[in-house]
Amino acid sequence: MDSQHKADAPDTETVEQAEGTVELDAAKAATAKKAPGWLSLAIDFGPLLIFFLTYRYFAPADDAPNTVTGTIAAITYSTGAFMAAVLVALGISQWKTGKISPMLWLSTILILGFGALTIYFQDETFIQVKPTIIYASLAAILFIGLWRGKALLKYLLHAAFEGLSDEGWRKLSRNWALFFTFLAVLNEVMRASLNFETWLTLKVWGVTALSFVFTFTQLPMLMRHGLSVEDGEAESES
Repeated sequence: MDSQHKADAPDTETVEQAEGTVELDAAKAATAKKAPGWLSLAIDFGPLLIFFLTYRYFAPADDAPNTVTGTIAAITYSTGAFMAAVLVALGISQWKTGKISPMLWLSTILILGFGALTIYFQDETFIQVKPTIIYASLAAILFIGLWRGKALLKYLLHAAFEGLSDEGWRKLSRNWALFFTFLAVLNEVMRASLNFETWLTLKVWGVTALSFVFTFTQLPMLMRHGLSVEDGEAESES
């Protein structure tokens, strides 16, 4: 009888392990915090802004002697600052949100790789090609996902667009894939036809503004497919 009672009684070690697992899962959930809008913007846009401001600070005046040498030096300094800034953004993302998005990982790896080539060869072509590779890679990933019947943006942005239907995710993935393709082509056109300073200015302000405008144009479609603005506002207020 006693042995039967012991068999039926819950094992203390098992209970403690289960409680430990629950506590660990709760800790992970608490760690993976949703970043405020301003923080996400700073993580994504901050390194690029530092790149631009550093170049502007070191760029030689038009009437300065050895303008070519001065321009190369400015590109080198600004690229180094860009690389350092993206590492800081990586750390802040991990610190404040408990995670690093795949897109930020991809961008960081390419910035460090092409930035190192730019500094080593003293050639701005490498850092200018980097956006094209990022845009083309993202477009290819999204198109392949759609070809296989999967809207891959859903796995990256699910928390940002709760309530969106599968059809909405497919359309959003398709639209962003097309937009990334357009940005890749646009960057190559700008790189081939503009000097570095003009390219950088348009990259920082023009392409960024274009991306914001495109994002807002998607809102009507998202709302037709289940996105609730009221729910998002209630979550942000809480």
